[in-house]
Amino acid sequence: MRLEEKLKKDFQLTQFRGGQKETIVSILNHKHTLAMLPTGTGKSLCYQFAGRLLEGAVIIVSPLLSLMQDQVEQMKMKGEKRVVALNSFLTPAEKNRVLKQIKHYKYIFISPEMISLPHVLAFFQKMKICLFVIDEAHCISQWGYDFRPDYQNLGMVRQKLNNPLTLALTATATEEIRKDIIRSLNLKEVEEIIYSVDRPNIAIKIEELAYTQEKMEKLLTYIQALDGQGIVYFSSKKLAEQTAAFLKERASKRIMAYHGGMSQEDRILVQQQFQAGQLDVICATSAFGMGINKEDIRFIIHFHMPTQLESYLQEIGRAGRDGQQSVSIVLYTPGDEWIAYQLIETELPDELQINKWKGLLRKYPTFDDWLKNESYQLELLFTETQWRVLESYIEPQNKSIVELMDSLELYSKFRQERVTIKKQKVQELISWLHSETCRRKYILEYFGEKYESKRREACCDRCGLDLSVFFQNRFARHDKEPVDWKEQLAVILNIKK
Repeated sequence: MRLEEKLKKDFQLTQFRGGQKETIVSILNHKHTLAMLPTGTGKSLCYQFAGRLLEGAVIIVSPLLSLMQDQVEQMKMKGEKRVVALNSFLTPAEKNRVLKQIKHYKYIFISPEMISLPHVLAFFQKMKICLFVIDEAHCISQWGYDFRPDYQNLGMVRQKLNNPLTLALTATATEEIRKDIIRSLNLKEVEEIIYSVDRPNIAIKIEELAYTQEKMEKLLTYIQALDGQGIVYFSSKKLAEQTAAFLKERASKRIMAYHGGMSQEDRILVQQQFQAGQLDVICATSAFGMGINKEDIRFIIHFHMPTQLESYLQEIGRAGRDGQQSVSIVLYTPGDEWIAYQLIETELPDELQINKWKGLLRKYPTFDDWLKNESYQLELLFTETQWRVLESYIEPQNKSIVELMDSLELYSKFRQERVTIKKQKVQELISWLHSETCRRKYILEYFGEKYESKRREACCDRCGLDLSVFFQNRFARHDKEPVDWKEQLAVILNIKK
């Protein structure tokens, strides 16, 4: 049977999207494959399709619980019953039941943390694995914008699984990061399928504003005017929530916040409501949208600038997956970069935190002795994310304090190098914001692509962009007397009169 015939029979699709067929053919030829395909091109089809033609289980390592759940539910709706997600949504009893029946599943979604656990890995070692998939593979690279330390264990996991056929998927990775992915996974003779990062149906506009209050006023104007559903991205959980409340008062739209400080149940509810079209706008931190299979998001607004071009492309790629015209707007105020710098500085434990911990450690002969007596100090010294990264890097278990001090010295050098590189990424993004050239041309050249100038109806603000084509036909009117929104805005932004 031809691949196109199977595509129509099994997936009710008439043709492959860019890169899908090449990736599937590479896998069916039993070649390790790194596929960089644009967001919205249906990367999940590659392993679902190939899995139907290969004998054995398909293991998919995925970074987000919501992403796994979404994929599992979609596959079940399409008739694939042999699919399961192994994650913290399951109770211990449910986890054990799934593991005992693991050989009955064809597609198994799992987090990098869970597959690294020895007792979980032992179950997979007894299985026939036809394909080992790493979704969002850029998380492997410590220089990537979304580095996850647990992803760095996946090379070791592959070896313990007898180096199965591997597919690494990403949407945005420079050549340097692609090399890092291949090296970290210990892949040999890799077929690379690299498609353009360009999303021609997404227009790009950068708007520089003098101060934050003006930015908030402009955001309100756009939320009222823009047609369809959209996402507004913030660096601050608190501001995402406060802005959502502010916009709900003023805009005739259904608006909610989404951030990591919310309960798991509330986050899932907001995501489901947005997916079902019951919400118009989400004010969110960067985690929202990854893996959401929603084709008709029409606009992405960045209230705070991302920390690098890779993350910007990932986030705007959540719009226009149906191929229809969509728009990305970045609202920039001079000085916004300091928010990005602050996020970079606090992402990993700094010298002050490390030196304070060293002082506590010196009272004990080993790390395990310290942990038995002072484990409560971890929460006082580090955030959960900071400790996860630090623990992954220094591997403190069973180390003497002398050995641990040496590991901490190496960590300090690693942190400094990472902070320096990430600050350079911010500078690159600032250069893009201020560049006089076509926004799209700059991005493509950054990713090492040759820019082919084409006349586009809606390219970017540097090429001439009529933003009104993305507006509603008419503005909705309020039925109630408006509140003093300028006064509310001053309170949110802590502006003293």
